[in-house]
Amino acid sequence: MNPVKIDRIATTIILGFSALIGVLILSLLGYLLVTGLPNISWHFITSQAESFSRGGGIRDQLFNSVYLLFLTMLVSVPLALCAAIYLSEYAPQNLFTSLIRLAMEVLSSLPSVVVGLFGYLVFVIQWGLDFSLLAGAMALTILNLPLLTRSCENALQQVPSLQRQAGLGLGMSKWRVTTKIVLPAALPGIMTGTILSAGRIFGEAAALIYTSGQSSSVISYSNWNPFSPTSFLNPLRPAETLAVHIWKVNNEGLVPDARAISNGAVVILSLTILFFNLLARFIAHRLSQRQGLIK
Repeated sequence: MNPVKIDRIATTIILGFSALIGVLILSLLGYLLVTGLPNISWHFITSQAESFSRGGGIRDQLFNSVYLLFLTMLVSVPLALCAAIYLSEYAPQNLFTSLIRLAMEVLSSLPSVVVGLFGYLVFVIQWGLDFSLLAGAMALTILNLPLLTRSCENALQQVPSLQRQAGLGLGMSKWRVTTKIVLPAALPGIMTGTILSAGRIFGEAAALIYTSGQSSSVISYSNWNPFSPTSFLNPLRPAETLAVHIWKVNNEGLVPDARAISNGAVVILSLTILFFNLLARFIAHRLSQRQGLIK
């Protein structure tokens, strides 16, 4: 067969499957918006959830998700960045580093429920943290660390080696070349990977059912003492996140409007994750513009 015809047929098949996937994704997003947007209101976002009566909201669950994300990124970003710098700039290419990368690949492919059970056995029971935000953040760190390390390492490796050689040729130390030349050049990729990983863990539920818990204690948003049991900043309190709340309402919800709450919460969760993706693209584009990589 003529190679030109083969190329056209292959291109048509690829475009057809791409269009089909796009239509499916847009249809799913449209269905979620149509069923969920009518249930969203300011009262729904700013009121606390109800256990038995109608009209509850998602205020505490939404804040718990944001706070848990903050705690997770506070731990995982420095660890992932340090590991990526070591693997990309300092580690020799030998069996040890190959085993490290293999371990990261295996760990990143683990189901989140397995990580949640590990967190339950170690953090909740063995370490005595009980169901808490801190236990959930540590479980999400285990889940997030391999992918975040890999994305940071890829961003560092994309920096041309000539820039490193130029810095070393000017008499700069290895650490100074890494911090003053390589890291700024890799910052768009690092920021993109960080924000995308944040969107991924924001919607995590399975790992948090066994670590942060399926209920929330009574908290006060005027209590800024993080050591108080009723403070919203206390990392040792149990906290039901938005994704866990959706799962719980659909499986164990006793409120009459459980379906409406679930649909509204799904839209909030989906739009938040979409915001993370758009923010990652925007920040990467602006940083690339500042560095002159694109016009």
